[in-house]
Formats: sequence, C-alpha cells, structure tokens
Amino acid sequence: MNSGYDPEDIRSFNRWLGRQPFEHRVVCGGNHDRYFQNSPHQARALLTNAIYLENDGVTIDNVFLWGSPYTPEFMNWAFMYPRGLAARQYWDQIPYNLDVLITHGPPWGTLDQAMPGGVHLGCEELFEAVKEKKPKIHLFGHIHGGAGTFENGVTRFVNAAYLNEQYKPLEPAGKVRIVDL
Repeated sequence: MNSGYDPEDIRSFNRWLGRQPFEHRVVCGGNHDRYFQNSPHQARALLTNAIYLENDGVTIDNVFLWGSPYTPEFMNWAFMYPRGLAARQYWDQIPYNLDVLITHGPPWGTLDQAMPGGVHLGCEELFEAVKEKKPKIHLFGHIHGGAGTFENGVTRFVNAAYLNEQYKPLEPAGKVRIVDL
C-alpha cells in the first residue's frame, strides 16, 4: 500500500481492491503510509474493501493472521522504531499458534538484503520473535532486493516485494495458498 499523505490514494487503492476477485483481502501498511500513521481512524474508514491490520489479528476461515506495519528506522518514514529493544513493544505482541504473520519488513538474515551479499537490513528482534512464536508463514516486503521465498522447516518466509530497488516490476515471489496450511 502506498497512501502517503493523500486520502485520495487510499480511495483509489480501495477501489482497486474492490475489483480484485478475492473473497477476503487483508492489508498491512508500511513506511510510505503516513496517512495511516498520522490519521489512523480516517484512513481506516476509507479502506472498506479490506481488513487492515496494525498490531492486531484476524481469523478468516480458521486461518489466524496477525500484522504490523513497523520496521527499523531509516530516514524519516512512517511506522519506524529505533533498532534494539524498542522493537520488542511490537514483536512481543505477536501471538503464539499463528498461521500467518504479516509484517512490512523482514526479520534479520532472511530475504533482507538489498543486493546479494549485501548487509542484512532486517530486524533482529523480529527474527527472535519469529523463532520463538513459529508462525507457519511470514509475509513481508520492504527490502525490495530480497524478494523471494525461503523455508526453514518451521516457517515459510515470503518477501513479496513487487518492485526492485530501482522501483521496476519484479516477477512475483510466488503465490501463498492459505489452504495449504
């Protein structure tokens, strides 16, 4: 989602969502979604064609999803926190027995490099929370160069970034079929 500061961006996105052939739509914000951070009630009221998750969860057809838009800070974007223990205020909220975890950013060391062999940009505290809580699937984006999938035997990680670091379209990271849980 990329709503910036303009409510019309949310209205347009909401119309697009309404045309998608899915019974359920779940949305989690991210660093470009200032309106959701600064005017959360107004922003949520404009998003009528999806369930918006911000540090909360929903169960749909017996599948438990929980989402958060927060990522470690860089520059002056929305939904940022300083690296270190401050992140725990978000990741300690992740419930156990979770089917799908949706976060804007990746955990440290997992599909979190802007380029192969580059520095890891994910969140260390999120990594620890995922290791402890063991969701079946962890969906995220944010680090465009890390797009792809990875499985560790417990969790399937999907960096579903659609654009590369130059904001050019990528091939999809793969469809996650919730019915396969």
